[in-house]
Amino acid sequence: MIGFFPYLYFDGNCREAFTLYHEIFGGGDLIIMSGSDAPPDAGIPEDKMDQVMHASLKIGNALLMASDSYEEEPPDMTGMFVHFSTQDLGQATSVFAALSEGGEILQEGRAEFWTPFFGIVIDRFGTPWHVSAEPSEGDG
Repeated sequence: MIGFFPYLYFDGNCREAFTLYHEIFGGGDLIIMSGSDAPPDAGIPEDKMDQVMHASLKIGNALLMASDSYEEEPPDMTGMFVHFSTQDLGQATSVFAALSEGGEILQEGRAEFWTPFFGIVIDRFGTPWHVSAEPSEGDG
């Protein structure tokens, strides 16, 4: 598979975030591996065994990946957004609402000249999102 796929870092709550993303985005293939899943000689610090070493959520050809950061402070998620796009306006609005719960809405979801729906939110885990609906034939 060739493409660009976001890889996010979390501060100990990757499992919670990816479990929620799996629910929000309607299933797909979810893989969550903890430090304890690694071979004993992998060098995972003992206090990090319960943290997520790698998570992936595959829906169609899209792949979102992440882990808990093993650094003192995880890398900051500034300067990027994960963009979710769907042809289903209802799905776009429900995804935006779900990601907004406990998060910070930067732009309310609304119609724009290029799309019937576009919204910007930072979810409760700190992940910044663009959510949009693709225009249908005859729109615009």
